[in-house]
Order: sequence, then structure tokens, then C-alpha cells
Amino acid sequence: MSLKANRVRRRVIAQIIRSVEGAEVPTKVRVAAVQAEPRWLDLRAGVQQAIELIEDAAAGGAQLVAFPETFLPGYPWWLWLDSVSWGQGFFARYRTNSMTVGRTEFRRIADAARRHRIHVLLGFSERCASALYMSQCLIDDRGVLLGVRRKPELTPLEHKIFRCGEPGESQVFRTGIGRIAVQGGSEQLHLPARRELERTGAQIHVVSWPGFIVARDVDWGVRVNNAATLWYAVVGQLNVVAACSVMDVAGSETRRGSEPAKQLVRGPGGHARIFAPGGEELVSPLSGHEQGLLYADLELDLSVESAA
Repeated sequence: MSLKANRVRRRVIAQIIRSVEGAEVPTKVRVAAVQAEPRWLDLRAGVQQAIELIEDAAAGGAQLVAFPETFLPGYPWWLWLDSVSWGQGFFARYRTNSMTVGRTEFRRIADAARRHRIHVLLGFSERCASALYMSQCLIDDRGVLLGVRRKPELTPLEHKIFRCGEPGESQVFRTGIGRIAVQGGSEQLHLPARRELERTGAQIHVVSWPGFIVARDVDWGVRVNNAATLWYAVVGQLNVVAACSVMDVAGSETRRGSEPAKQLVRGPGGHARIFAPGGEELVSPLSGHEQGLLYADLELDLSVESAA
């Protein structure tokens, strides 16, 4: 399908959705993308950090703030660093510091969204009974949970501690600020996932990256990630908000690993971006080591109605 034909198809989808929903949706939305280092393996401290970032984003006028993948309690980079036996000591801590939906830590974040009247897209390790999932939840500006999405396709290393979510689980949430699509990290590289977003008429696509490593002094990983993010903006004609973690050699705990292992995984990893439909970068990125928030004003009509 040509780019022009794709745009026409998306315009028709958008018109159908508007007629069905019958709701007024703003044409401009201010968003914030988080680029920050998590509070590794410390859920309480991580929740406090997330609340402070929510407050900062709201103070900057954002109506939506997006967090990196498994920001709570941090992506388990230690899986990459040494033998499985060396990493066994992290499993119990990671499970203990994973968040359960509806519990105290979760309610604190929902309360912050309500107090500051902002939508929050949070990436976290979800503990449900004996299982862990790589999850993303969307909380609206009333503090209401709109849904939780569990990553359905995992990398081989992620399979060591996480379970897959249900295939076919919806990627798009309908909100008062538009239709927001969510995906985690490596899902960006799967063509069927992008086609599903086009089918649903998403307007804002949030991708939560865990940060990225430099492997053996090769920085291709960051370039691939950014190219995948840009692809959604150019071919999918979507507003794309990419949040990303910063790494300090994958967190202070990795200093216990062997020196050869630490050479395999190095930071800083930050590459948060915000793109308009067509690929225009709406804000200058932070450096890989820098922590903060990227802000941009998204024109929602451009994501569904622009013509060639």
C-alpha cells in the first residue's frame, strides 16, 4: 500500500471512529517523555521518583507523561552480564520490588495522576500471583486505570523471568485526549504490530524503551531503536512519543559482575524522542547521560487526516 493510500485509509478510519464515539477530542495535546535512570531494585524509591516526574510533567503543561519500559524497578540488565548462577541473587529482589496493580504503590501513582490532572503511561514489572509480566498501564487524569497491557512477545533473556501476555491484547486506549497506542521495546521491530496500530486508527503512539546498551563498543543498537521509532512516524503517520531509561552501567548492582561481562553492557543508553507524523523531530533530544523530560505539542489531526 502506498503512503498516500495509507493516509486516505487512516482518514476514513478516523471519520468512522468519530461518528461512533461522538465525543469531542482535542486537536492539540502536550506530551512529556521521560528520560531518567530508575531507582534500581527499589520499588518504594522508584514510586517516589515516578510521582516527582509526574509532578514535573504536569507543571510543564503536559496532558500525558510517558515512562520507559519496566521503569519500576528498572529493566533487568543483569541478565546480560554474567552466568545465570551469578544472577540468581537478583531474582528474589526483582520479584519483591515488582509492583502489583491495585496495591499501595500503584494507588500512589494513580493519586498523583488525579491530583495533577495528567494521563500517565507507566512501564513496570507487574507481579501477579507467582508470575511477573513486562506491563504498561494507562491511568487517566482522574486517576482511573484505563487498562494494563502485558508484553506479548519477549526476547529469550526476558523469558527467563517474565511471562508473555495474551496475544492479540489491545494496544490502543481511547481517552479524553485521543486514541493512545502503547508498545514496549522490542515490539517496535515487529511489522504486524505496526499494522495493528494503523487498523485501529491510533493518534498517539507511545513506545517505552528500557534504555540501550553499547555492546563491544558498537553503538548500532541505539541507531536501530531510533530507526524503528521513526518508522512508525513516517510510515504509520503517527505522533510517536519514545520514553527511555538512562543506565549507569546497567545500575550500580552490576559492579559486582566480572570485568569482561561489564564490557559487554555499558551505558548511558538514553535516547528519548518525540516525532510528528511524517518524521519531524519536535524537540531536541537530551544527551545519552542526561536525565529529564522532553515536551512537545502534538497536532492530532495530522496523524489521521494529512494528505500527500
